[in-house]
Amino acid sequence: MRLISLKNTVLLFLVLVLSCASKSDNDSNKIDKIDKDDPVPLAGATQTEEYLPLLANKRVAIVANQTSGIYNGKLKMEFERVLSSGDSLYHAKRDQTHLVDSLLSRGVNIVKVFAPEHGFRGRADAGELVADGKDTKTGLSIVSLYGKNKKPSDQQLEGIDVIVFDIQDVGVRFYTYIATMHYVMEAAAQNNISLIILDRPNPNGQFIDGPTMQKEHTSFLGLHPIPLVHGMTIGEYAQMINGEGWLKEAIKCDLKIINNKYYNHSSHYSLPVRPSPNLPNDTAIHLYPSLGLLEGTTLNAGRGTEMQFQIFGDPALPKQDYPFTYTPKPNFGAKYPKHNGTSCNGLDLRDTKRMYKVDLSWIIEAYASHTNKTEFFNTINFTAHSGTPELQKQIEAGWNMDQIRESWQLEIEEFKKIRAKYLRYE
Repeated sequence: MRLISLKNTVLLFLVLVLSCASKSDNDSNKIDKIDKDDPVPLAGATQTEEYLPLLANKRVAIVANQTSGIYNGKLKMEFERVLSSGDSLYHAKRDQTHLVDSLLSRGVNIVKVFAPEHGFRGRADAGELVADGKDTKTGLSIVSLYGKNKKPSDQQLEGIDVIVFDIQDVGVRFYTYIATMHYVMEAAAQNNISLIILDRPNPNGQFIDGPTMQKEHTSFLGLHPIPLVHGMTIGEYAQMINGEGWLKEAIKCDLKIINNKYYNHSSHYSLPVRPSPNLPNDTAIHLYPSLGLLEGTTLNAGRGTEMQFQIFGDPALPKQDYPFTYTPKPNFGAKYPKHNGTSCNGLDLRDTKRMYKVDLSWIIEAYASHTNKTEFFNTINFTAHSGTPELQKQIEAGWNMDQIRESWQLEIEEFKKIRAKYLRYE
């Protein structure tokens, strides 16, 4: 009887999988189905046999945060329904050990940890000053690379033989971890220190889109002339920084990339740890290229809620067009959210299908509906995010999304030619 029951359960499961797969295949806008037998992408940090020999008998500095994990134990594939698309997918669920803890247990001589925006354990707000200190678990000295000290100083690197960089990026130009990588590369090159980058899959690595950063508007939100969504892993991007001479005085960094495994630019990668406090899940990460631009406007993009970068709203939007209401309040990752304590009218985008482009429709329509257009844009901040003052001008002039997107295409095509030289994955 138990055997018959087991067979029936297996049969029902297979029917469900095939049914969901068929549904997904008929809708190209939804997240592609994942075959449970396909290898799951593995980050470079898991390839310990490739980089542990490079750390033997060396004084090592680590650039890391809460995403710097090494998976351990058996890979468990869990079947679940993804609310943002309606599809059923297999996801990898794995236990992980922090890179620093793992390397210490293997006898690696880690002497210092450098932490990016949000800190070593990833608990600071966006833009919040992160202080130097000690890691309570390991006792290691932690040096902040955010605030006034964005680049390791010569003194901070004194006695270091090799630096290991292992931080999860999300493939968006204004996500500051790639700017941190630039300054680490520059400091390493100037101090004749080798740099090992443990590559990680890009969850937005399937497409390239958005306006290109103009040189006169570069900042920590964008240091290089690349589109808003660059379609590269951090390892590929580091090679581009080196190869295009973007470091100070075109100096070259002694660079070693540890590749991802089972990864290509068509892969869908579900992050096991939120990469920063306000990107809590896959939906937020996939909407971030579009909703991140709202940071330069009066619109609240979900900060101060548990739906960050999955909703947006503003008290000055008409409720008849923006029926979703919420009130931002201080929380983890947002001590002072925009419109703190004020009811916002907006849209709930948590069921939005996976997109492979920057969607400007929300910001265009919100500007058109806003009751106080003169205060809608914070021009300096919006230009820092978009990389160009032209996007604000286009929206204010009433351009539609197709017209604006067309204005990006020549520069995107030029970038693709440069990008092709540095790709490590198909």
